[in-house]
Amino acid sequence: MGLKIEKLSKRYGKGLFSRETELFRDVSFKLEAGKTFGLTGPSGTGKSTLGKIIVGLEKPSQGDVFYKGSSIFELRGSEKKVFRRKVQMMFQDPLDAFNPRKKIERSLLDILSLLKIPGSKGPDKIRLMLKTVGLNEEVLLRFPAQLSGGQLQRLALGRILLLEPAFIILDEPTSALDVSVQAQILQLLKKVQAREKLGYLLISHDEAVVRFMADYCGKLEHGSLSLA
Repeated sequence: MGLKIEKLSKRYGKGLFSRETELFRDVSFKLEAGKTFGLTGPSGTGKSTLGKIIVGLEKPSQGDVFYKGSSIFELRGSEKKVFRRKVQMMFQDPLDAFNPRKKIERSLLDILSLLKIPGSKGPDKIRLMLKTVGLNEEVLLRFPAQLSGGQLQRLALGRILLLEPAFIILDEPTSALDVSVQAQILQLLKKVQAREKLGYLLISHDEAVVRFMADYCGKLEHGSLSLA
Protein backbone atom coordinates (compact mmCIF):
# COMPACT_ATOMS: atom_id res chain seq x y z
CA MET A 1 0.00 0.00 0.00
CA GLY A 2 1.32 3.44 -0.91
CA LEU A 3 1.03 6.96 0.37
CA LYS A 4 -2.20 8.81 -0.31
CA ILE A 5 -2.16 12.60 -0.33
CA GLU A 6 -5.70 13.87 -0.01
CA LYS A 7 -6.87 17.46 -0.57
CA LEU A 8 -3.91 19.15 1.13
CA SER A 9 -4.01 22.91 1.54
CA LYS A 10 -1.49 25.23 3.16
CA ARG A 11 -2.04 28.80 4.28
CA TYR A 12 0.30 31.21 6.05
CA GLY A 13 0.39 34.57 7.70
CA LYS A 14 -2.99 35.37 9.18
CA GLY A 15 -2.36 37.69 12.09
CA LEU A 16 -3.23 41.06 13.60
CA PHE A 17 -1.37 43.01 10.90
CA SER A 18 -1.06 40.44 8.11
CA ARG A 19 -3.36 38.89 5.59
CA GLU A 20 -3.60 35.16 5.06
CA THR A 21 -1.72 33.79 2.07
CA GLU A 22 -2.75 30.53 0.44
CA LEU A 23 0.24 28.56 -0.84
CA PHE A 24 -1.73 25.71 -2.41
CA ARG A 25 -5.13 24.07 -2.08
CA ASP A 26 -6.80 20.68 -2.57
CA VAL A 27 -3.66 18.85 -3.67
CA SER A 28 -4.29 15.11 -4.14
CA PHE A 29 -2.21 12.27 -5.60
CA LYS A 30 -0.74 8.89 -4.68
CA LEU A 31 2.81 7.61 -4.27
CA GLU A 32 3.25 4.00 -5.32
CA ALA A 33 5.93 1.48 -4.38
CA GLY A 34 8.61 1.23 -7.07
CA LYS A 35 7.33 4.30 -8.94
CA THR A 36 8.37 7.96 -9.18
CA PHE A 37 5.90 10.84 -9.06
CA GLY A 38 7.56 13.94 -10.50
CA LEU A 39 6.45 17.27 -9.06
CA THR A 40 7.47 20.37 -10.96
CA GLY A 41 6.43 24.01 -11.08
CA PRO A 42 7.81 27.54 -10.58
CA SER A 43 9.80 28.54 -7.50
CA GLY A 44 7.75 29.65 -4.52
CA THR A 45 4.69 27.55 -5.29
CA GLY A 46 5.10 25.32 -2.24
CA LYS A 47 6.69 22.16 -3.66
CA SER A 48 9.16 21.77 -0.79
CA THR A 49 6.49 22.61 1.78
CA LEU A 50 4.30 19.90 0.30
CA GLY A 51 7.17 17.44 0.66
CA LYS A 52 7.69 18.39 4.30
CA ILE A 53 3.99 17.87 5.01
CA ILE A 54 4.12 14.39 3.49
CA VAL A 55 6.99 13.33 5.78
CA GLY A 56 5.32 14.94 8.79
CA LEU A 57 7.72 17.87 9.26
CA GLU A 58 4.89 20.38 8.76
CA LYS A 59 1.15 20.23 9.19
CA PRO A 60 -1.35 21.20 6.50
CA SER A 61 -4.05 23.80 6.97
CA GLN A 62 -6.49 21.25 5.58
CA GLY A 63 -6.37 17.76 4.14
CA ASP A 64 -4.53 14.63 5.15
CA VAL A 65 -1.76 12.16 4.29
CA PHE A 66 -2.48 8.45 4.66
CA TYR A 67 0.14 5.73 5.11
CA LYS A 68 -1.17 2.16 5.09
CA GLY A 69 -4.66 3.56 5.50
CA SER A 70 -3.93 5.67 8.60
CA SER A 71 -3.54 9.44 8.89
CA ILE A 72 0.12 10.22 9.59
CA PHE A 73 -0.98 13.07 11.86
CA GLU A 74 -2.79 10.66 14.18
CA LEU A 75 0.02 8.12 14.53
CA ARG A 76 1.38 7.58 18.02
CA GLY A 77 4.08 5.54 19.72
CA SER A 78 5.57 2.67 17.75
CA GLU A 79 3.43 3.37 14.67
CA LYS A 80 4.84 6.89 14.46
CA LYS A 81 8.40 5.59 14.80
CA VAL A 82 7.82 3.12 11.98
CA PHE A 83 6.42 5.85 9.74
CA ARG A 84 9.40 8.11 10.40
CA ARG A 85 11.72 5.33 9.24
CA LYS A 86 9.67 4.30 6.23
CA VAL A 87 9.06 7.77 4.77
CA GLN A 88 12.24 9.81 4.45
CA MET A 89 13.29 13.10 2.84
CA MET A 90 16.47 13.75 0.85
CA PHE A 91 17.27 17.47 0.77
CA GLN A 92 18.86 19.70 -1.85
CA ASP A 93 21.91 20.40 0.33
CA PRO A 94 23.34 17.07 1.59
CA LEU A 95 25.29 18.91 4.31
CA ASP A 96 21.96 19.22 6.12
CA ALA A 97 22.00 15.45 6.69
CA PHE A 98 25.23 15.38 8.70
CA ASN A 99 26.63 16.88 11.87
CA PRO A 100 29.60 18.99 10.72
CA ARG A 101 31.47 18.22 13.96
CA LYS A 102 31.32 14.44 13.51
CA LYS A 103 33.20 12.22 11.12
CA ILE A 104 30.98 10.35 8.68
CA GLU A 105 31.51 7.00 10.37
CA ARG A 106 30.33 8.36 13.73
CA SER A 107 27.20 9.87 12.17
CA LEU A 108 26.31 6.57 10.52
CA LEU A 109 26.98 4.52 13.65
CA ASP A 110 24.74 6.88 15.62
CA ILE A 111 21.88 6.04 13.25
CA LEU A 112 22.41 2.32 13.67
CA SER A 113 22.49 2.81 17.44
CA LEU A 114 19.08 4.50 17.33
CA LEU A 115 17.80 1.51 15.36
CA LYS A 116 19.22 -0.78 18.04
CA ILE A 117 21.48 -2.52 15.53
CA PRO A 118 24.14 -4.47 17.51
CA GLY A 119 27.52 -2.77 17.41
CA SER A 120 29.16 -5.89 16.00
CA LYS A 121 26.91 -5.74 12.92
CA GLY A 122 27.25 -1.99 12.33
CA PRO A 123 30.50 -1.94 10.31
CA ASP A 124 29.31 -4.66 7.92
CA LYS A 125 26.00 -2.86 7.38
CA ILE A 126 27.82 0.39 6.65
CA ARG A 127 30.27 -1.29 4.24
CA LEU A 128 27.38 -2.84 2.31
CA MET A 129 25.66 0.55 2.13
CA LEU A 130 28.82 2.24 0.82
CA LYS A 131 29.08 -0.38 -1.91
CA THR A 132 25.46 0.27 -2.86
CA VAL A 133 26.02 4.01 -3.30
CA GLY A 134 29.44 3.63 -4.95
CA LEU A 135 31.79 5.02 -2.30
CA ASN A 136 35.07 3.83 -0.78
CA GLU A 137 35.44 3.25 2.94
CA GLU A 138 37.94 6.12 3.20
CA VAL A 139 35.02 8.59 3.32
CA LEU A 140 34.17 7.28 6.79
CA LEU A 141 37.25 8.98 8.25
CA ARG A 142 36.38 12.40 6.89
CA PHE A 143 34.24 15.28 8.10
CA PRO A 144 31.35 16.38 5.86
CA ALA A 145 33.13 19.57 4.76
CA GLN A 146 36.01 17.47 3.40
CA LEU A 147 33.80 15.70 0.85
CA SER A 148 32.50 16.79 -2.55
CA GLY A 149 28.84 17.52 -3.20
CA GLY A 150 28.46 14.30 -5.14
CA GLN A 151 30.02 12.21 -2.36
CA LEU A 152 27.81 13.87 0.23
CA GLN A 153 24.65 13.27 -1.79
CA ARG A 154 25.58 9.61 -2.20
CA LEU A 155 26.11 9.43 1.56
CA ALA A 156 22.81 11.22 2.20
CA LEU A 157 21.07 8.54 0.17
CA GLY A 158 23.05 5.82 1.92
CA ARG A 159 22.16 7.24 5.33
CA ILE A 160 18.48 7.00 4.36
CA LEU A 161 18.90 3.44 3.06
CA LEU A 162 20.21 2.35 6.48
CA LEU A 163 16.69 3.09 7.76
CA GLU A 164 15.16 0.68 5.19
CA PRO A 165 12.59 3.18 3.86
CA ALA A 166 9.61 2.50 1.63
CA PHE A 167 9.30 6.05 0.24
CA ILE A 168 11.75 8.91 -0.23
CA ILE A 169 10.85 12.54 -0.88
CA LEU A 170 13.61 13.86 -3.17
CA ASP A 171 13.68 17.63 -2.82
CA GLU A 172 15.78 19.00 -5.72
CA PRO A 173 18.38 16.27 -5.04
CA THR A 174 20.75 17.26 -7.88
CA SER A 175 20.23 21.00 -8.39
CA ALA A 176 23.32 21.94 -6.33
CA LEU A 177 25.60 19.56 -8.27
CA ASP A 178 27.62 19.82 -11.48
CA VAL A 179 25.85 18.50 -14.58
CA SER A 180 28.04 15.39 -14.88
CA VAL A 181 27.53 14.54 -11.22
CA GLN A 182 23.78 15.14 -11.53
CA ALA A 183 23.53 12.37 -14.11
CA GLN A 184 25.44 9.97 -11.88
CA ILE A 185 23.16 10.63 -8.90
CA LEU A 186 20.01 10.24 -10.98
CA GLN A 187 21.25 6.92 -12.35
CA LEU A 188 22.06 5.80 -8.81
CA LEU A 189 18.58 6.73 -7.62
CA LYS A 190 17.06 4.68 -10.44
CA LYS A 191 19.28 1.70 -9.66
CA VAL A 192 18.45 1.77 -5.95
CA GLN A 193 14.74 2.19 -6.68
CA ALA A 194 14.70 -0.85 -8.96
CA ARG A 195 16.47 -2.99 -6.38
CA GLU A 196 14.54 -1.87 -3.30
CA LYS A 197 11.15 -1.14 -4.93
CA LEU A 198 11.18 2.35 -3.41
CA GLY A 199 8.54 4.94 -4.11
CA TYR A 200 9.85 8.43 -4.91
CA LEU A 201 8.34 11.88 -4.90
CA LEU A 202 10.80 13.83 -7.03
CA ILE A 203 10.53 17.59 -6.53
CA SER A 204 12.34 19.54 -9.24
CA HIS A 205 12.09 22.75 -11.25
CA ASP A 206 14.00 20.98 -14.03
CA GLU A 207 11.46 19.36 -16.32
CA ALA A 208 14.18 17.36 -18.11
CA VAL A 209 15.08 15.68 -14.79
CA VAL A 210 11.41 14.95 -14.15
CA ARG A 211 10.95 13.42 -17.61
CA PHE A 212 14.00 11.20 -17.07
CA MET A 213 12.96 9.98 -13.63
CA ALA A 214 9.18 10.06 -13.39
CA ASP A 215 6.58 7.42 -14.18
CA TYR A 216 3.82 9.99 -13.70
CA CYS A 217 3.91 13.66 -12.77
CA GLY A 218 2.13 16.86 -11.89
CA LYS A 219 2.72 20.61 -11.93
CA LEU A 220 2.09 22.81 -8.91
CA GLU A 221 1.22 26.30 -10.13
CA HIS A 222 -1.11 29.13 -9.11
CA GLY A 223 -2.04 27.26 -5.93
CA SER A 224 -3.25 24.04 -7.54
CA LEU A 225 -1.85 20.77 -8.86
CA SER A 226 -2.48 19.66 -12.42
CA LEU A 227 -1.72 16.00 -13.18
CA ALA A 228 -0.11 15.03 -16.46
